[in-house]
This record gives sequence, structure tokens and C-alpha cells, in this order.
Amino acid sequence: MKLVDALRFTGRAAAAYPVRTGLMMLAMAIGVAAVVVLTALGEGARRYVVGEFSSLGSHLLIVLPGRTETGGIMPGTLLGQTARDLTLDDALALLRVAGVQRIAPITVGVAEVSYRALSREVSVVGTTAEFTEVRRLAMGQGQFLTREDPRNAGSSCVLGAVLREELFGAEPALGRWVRIGDRRCRVVGVMAASGQGLGFDTDEIVLVPVATAQAIFNTNTLFRILVEAKGREALESTKVRVEAILKERHEGELDVTVITQDALLATFDRILRALTLAVAGIAAISLAVAGILVMNVMLVAVTQRTAEIGLLMALGAASGHIRLLFFTEAAVLSLGGALLGLALGEGGSALLRQLYPALPAYAPLWATVAGVLIALLTGILFSVLPARRAAQLDPVLALSKR
Repeated sequence: MKLVDALRFTGRAAAAYPVRTGLMMLAMAIGVAAVVVLTALGEGARRYVVGEFSSLGSHLLIVLPGRTETGGIMPGTLLGQTARDLTLDDALALLRVAGVQRIAPITVGVAEVSYRALSREVSVVGTTAEFTEVRRLAMGQGQFLTREDPRNAGSSCVLGAVLREELFGAEPALGRWVRIGDRRCRVVGVMAASGQGLGFDTDEIVLVPVATAQAIFNTNTLFRILVEAKGREALESTKVRVEAILKERHEGELDVTVITQDALLATFDRILRALTLAVAGIAAISLAVAGILVMNVMLVAVTQRTAEIGLLMALGAASGHIRLLFFTEAAVLSLGGALLGLALGEGGSALLRQLYPALPAYAPLWATVAGVLIALLTGILFSVLPARRAAQLDPVLALSKR
């Protein structure tokens, strides 16, 4: 029996039983669509994170208070001592490190920002004039914080684009005075709209001098310190020097964590790739369920087509030919369902991108290819039992069923 004949026979069989054909194709389509949509979601999250960190430049160090390693306990822990916080003096000391281009100390808190009768609670970020250069941020209006001694608590502030709109509406914001907590600050600039990045939604924050933020929140500690190296090639050596000077300042104890942007990005990349594989595996379970449906439907098909199979055998068709017919039917219907599911999955991914424009929800090529191949393989594997049962029918008994 030629493959063309098997395909022609499969087409007539599929058209003769439209409900059975539709169920098999729908089962495969749902499985493949689930794989495509879920992997697009996972891959979109990974690309979003990678894009956010890439926008910061390629030679950024982030200094965090405390150690995040898992190699035992720090000296002094057994004596009930706690790790020292980062201070503004620690940040300024890093300017003496060879290889450091600029730094941006950060203090973060939540306070009420009000203008006339309008007020709302927002994140207040205390930093220095170098923050926009380190973070690669742009101004929408006015200017950023002035370059002055970070220890001075100035009275200027910069608003995020959304916050400016909420407080001032159509009115100009530059030069106006707003109240942040218990302090009055003059608006000197408005950030260009940029959205989320490195833990902050810069559209809905207010930025003030770091000493001002520390006064508002009654603290002398820093949330983190952003350090920009002079070049990518100097990143590792600069990290070692930064750790050395902070260890020296903290009485010989390295109680801070210095991470490179590349290391942080690689960690997130590994986690999100594993997440994408996990959700793909979960979605692939639906293909196994679809395979069981294929087997059940084709077992019913053997009963429905017993006389037809007996006639083929009477005309000289061997057992191998009968098995080939069933395998071909399962393969064609599974492939058709997989292609339908691929179209549905791409439509679902496009809907995700429409609903969440910042999320590049595109299914990776390996997921689409694997989804189609697994659907095809599943359909063929689960048709083995029905094909064997059909091939083992006795021609005489099969013809008697007519």
C-alpha cells in the first residue's frame, strides 16, 4: 500500500466521522496552544528582566548591606552582633577606589506628598545628582538634583511623570513647592516617563537629596549604593577594591554584598529559563491527556469500522497495511490539531502583548517546534493499541459484522 493511498483513505475516514475528527484535533490543539502561551509568558518575563538590566549599562556594581552567601555564619554573629548598615560615609569612601567612575547612594522610604488639597503616599528616593547617569534616566522637564555635598539636606525635589500629572494636572510644576512628610521642597524637574526599573517605578516616585531623605525618615543608613565602574574590563577588579575598602571601614568584617550586574542578570536568566521549562512541562501534560483521548476515540473507531477493515483484509491487505492506515490517520489528525493549536497559541501570545505592551511575550522557537513534534509523537504512540487491535481482527468475523 502506497502512502498516497493511506492518506486518501485517512481523508475519507476523517470526513465520514466529523465529530471524532474534531475531538481529536481539538484535544491536540488545546495542548499545543497551552505550551505556546505559557512558554511565551515565561520567555516574555525573561526578556523583560534582561532588557531592564541591560538598560542600566554594562559595568554596574550594586552594594547591599549584609551578606547573602550561604557559606556559614559571619564572625560576630555568635556574640549577638548584627551586620553594620551602609552609611553615606561608606558611599563617599568608594569615590577613592581606583576604577570607580561615579556612585549613587540610595535611601528609600514611603511618605505623603501633597500640593494644596491633593496628596498621596509615594516612594521617596534619596540620592545624588549622579543617579540619572548611573541609571541611564532622562529628564522630561527642568533639571535633576544639583551637584553638591551629599551631606547637605537640600530643599529641591524631582517628580515622576505620573506623580506630576496627579498633583498638578495641566498646571506647570516647575518652581512650585510641595510638602514631603514634614518638609517643604521645591520642584526643580520632572522625570521622563520610563516605567519600572531596578525595583522602582520612576513614574510614581519623588527624588530628593539623600541627606533630605534621611532627615525625613530619621535614619542615617542607605538602602543600597550603585557604583559605576570606568569600564567593563575593570568591573571585577573594581568589585574586589570596593569589598576591600568596605571591609576595612567595617573593622575587618565583610558584612556587605557586592554584586555585578552581569552576575545578577545571569541569576535571573537561569531562574526564568527554568521557570519557562517548568511551565512548558506542565502544559505538555495536556498533550498526554490528548493522547489518551486519541487512543479511546480510535478504539471506538476500530469497532465502527470492523467491516471495512475485514473487507480490506479480504482484498489482500496485510496486518502491516492496517497498522499503517491507523498510524497515518493518527499522525495526520495530530498534526492538523497541532497546527491549529499553534495558531491559537500565537493568537493568545499576541493578546498578551496587547494587554501588557511592556512584556515581549513571544514563544521561543524550541517551544513551538517541540509542541508540534510532541503532539505528533503522542498521537502516533497512543494509536499503537488501536492499530494492533485492528490488525489482529479475523477477516471472516470482521466481514460478518456488515
